[in-house]
Amino acid sequence: MIEIKNLVVEIEGNRILNGLDLTVADGEVAAIMGPNGSGKSTLSYVIAGKEDYEVLDGEILLDGENLLELEAYERASKGVFLAFQYPLEIPGVATMSFLKAILNAQRKAREEEELTTPDFLRLVRGAAEKLEINQEMLKRALNVGFSGGEKKRMEILQMALLQPKFCILDETDSGLDIDALRIVSEGVNALRDEKRAFLVITHYQRLLNHIVPDTVHVMSKGRIVRSGGKELALELEASGYAEYSTEAA
Repeated sequence: MIEIKNLVVEIEGNRILNGLDLTVADGEVAAIMGPNGSGKSTLSYVIAGKEDYEVLDGEILLDGENLLELEAYERASKGVFLAFQYPLEIPGVATMSFLKAILNAQRKAREEEELTTPDFLRLVRGAAEKLEINQEMLKRALNVGFSGGEKKRMEILQMALLQPKFCILDETDSGLDIDALRIVSEGVNALRDEKRAFLVITHYQRLLNHIVPDTVHVMSKGRIVRSGGKELALELEASGYAEYSTEAA
């Protein structure tokens, strides 16, 4: 379970998160919605351990351990995974080499043996086929020349291989057409498990038609201001965010 208590965060003197509280239980898919500038992406970055943010107060507990005391790579080894809104292209880094490196780094952190090359290839090809990732994509540099949908599928492939405990999807639907949205959502839904939790950050109901949340939270001015069931997303789709509007941060 992830439990966030009174999280206060600034960047360059600007307060972004202002006493945020949030709990996501094992097996739960929680969605966060809200207007631009409310702090949604900042929350995802701070959980994952991105630098530049100053945490002034609060805790982020994963199974009782405070993630704020760990480096980003240590959080990843504990099972935290962030799927970016805009995945980076990394020229010169082969996709398969990258996937093997992250898998074996995780296995080493868990004191498991490294995968043999045949086992690694079988694992990647099986997961890639389900996400309609062809072999040519796997032969290229990581995300280089990929479409928006291909980059998002590559993120979900990494998630499928790493089997994280807490998955954060930061506006994964951004830039996806209908077919890509379906493929990515099916990949996420296949990973839903009673021991795995998801935090889905989105502006729009359309993603939540495919990845149906257990809970929906509205974020405004750096804190959670309302929570409810999946029907809350439909209400927001109909009424908009005028009630919760805030200046972009």
